[in-house]
Amino acid sequence: MNEQAGFTLRGRNPDVLTCIANLSNDEVFTPPEFASRMLDTLAAAWAVGNGGANIWADRTVSFLDPCTKSGVYLREITTRLIAGLAQEIPDLQTRVDHILTRQVFGIGITRLTSLLARRSVYCSKHANGEHSVGRSFASDEGNIWFERSEHSWSEGKCSFCGASKEALDRDEGRETHAYAFIHTANIKNRVAELFGGVMQFDVIIGNPPYQLADASNSASASPIYQKFVEQAMALEPRYLTMVTPSRWFVGGKGLDDFRSKMLADRRLRTIVDFIVDKDAFPKINVNGGVNFFLWDRDHKGDCAITTIERGGVAGAPVSRPLSEFGVFIRRNQAVSILRKVRAKGESTFASHVSSRKPFGLPTTFFGAAAKSAAKPIKLHCSGRITWVARSEIPVKTEWIDQWKVLVGRATDGNENYPLPIWDQRGPFIAGPGEACSETYLVASVVGSHAEAERVVAYMRTVFFRFLVSLRKITQDNKADVFAFVPALAMDKSWSDEVLSRRYALSNEDVEFMGTMIREMKFTG
Repeated sequence: MNEQAGFTLRGRNPDVLTCIANLSNDEVFTPPEFASRMLDTLAAAWAVGNGGANIWADRTVSFLDPCTKSGVYLREITTRLIAGLAQEIPDLQTRVDHILTRQVFGIGITRLTSLLARRSVYCSKHANGEHSVGRSFASDEGNIWFERSEHSWSEGKCSFCGASKEALDRDEGRETHAYAFIHTANIKNRVAELFGGVMQFDVIIGNPPYQLADASNSASASPIYQKFVEQAMALEPRYLTMVTPSRWFVGGKGLDDFRSKMLADRRLRTIVDFIVDKDAFPKINVNGGVNFFLWDRDHKGDCAITTIERGGVAGAPVSRPLSEFGVFIRRNQAVSILRKVRAKGESTFASHVSSRKPFGLPTTFFGAAAKSAAKPIKLHCSGRITWVARSEIPVKTEWIDQWKVLVGRATDGNENYPLPIWDQRGPFIAGPGEACSETYLVASVVGSHAEAERVVAYMRTVFFRFLVSLRKITQDNKADVFAFVPALAMDKSWSDEVLSRRYALSNEDVEFMGTMIREMKFTG
């Protein structure tokens, strides 16, 4: 065994893979500790499904990282296999060659990351080079493949990933971000082409790119990680474990079908959900947190949910069905509360809430600074009051002369607990002769000022805001974040005390809601 191979087995302090910077929020390097946690979860599930067997002592198990970046998963797998196969393959060089050529495979997402991954796993960017710890590779790339791929353009968009031609139709000197794993209609044939034969992987593991930015507006970036998950499932591994942003639990652009399929899939064995992104990836922002899941081909049952609270504090895992509510309820303690509320079968507040542009006016619309006979309608827009003519309001003109409750179109997102949910102003009343731009939603149209006051009071309760929080994973408000809130008659006032009695909430339920939702003194 040469010295280079021996080096891969010695401890390094600090680990170089903890020191490299992320390329972007789209391509996030996985910390070694996080990768190890995923592998521990995999090993435990393997043991349960294989009579207590040690996955790291099985020379037949094959692994694929289809979106390798730093190579951390492949490196950690290789390290565990080197230790686990010591008895079966006593000679270290023979053991390393077997693992690297028969068990560990990767697909780089860019040329740079493929070189980095080879350096992490083979100790050389050349798999067959003189410094490589592998001695049986005939090719330079070994089993960590990368070649430049191109998008398949149709009407300005890639037919595989949806990327904008304007943004990513690039020359040879720049990355296309046309990831090979998802730019194919037949992933089994494509993988066979990449690795020179039919491949059946036992385990697929990875942290895929999260999104592709639009050419004109990075804020409108489209998620892409779900495509990696779907392709991996199409390869029919025994186990699949991947990292994803947690937005898909309740929302996300173009993720409705993906969410429905995932929540209905009884093969999802485990979800480990990090409420705060920094507890998983300290150096990046992933609004709404991140999670990793373990999908088990032979599992048919409930999913074990572990919630990681701020500071990395892990709650006890709870097994429950994922499809019960149509979205994923992140905290196990919230499930019993929601069940009590929904048991009454009441209609939901979502039916009262307007569309994104209640009166058809965008946020960029501003009226006149002063009221005049020509512009008598008071307009709430972007935190200020202006005036418009009735004729300037294109839709819902019948609402202008009614009492309304408004709430910000974008208010506090789920980042700092306990959550405010609304901003300091909170929901507020707009009377007859008033309208709003897209800056606000119309949360309710009512018959009197007194009724509007009761709606505002209801919306400010901890109870109301807690139910909203179960579906509100970002700062955006839209009708469906109100879908768990009961639409109660506003002929009486509703306080948290009255609501707790109505839904038979326990002291523990009330205390839990109080830890999730902040007491607020609203100014509106």
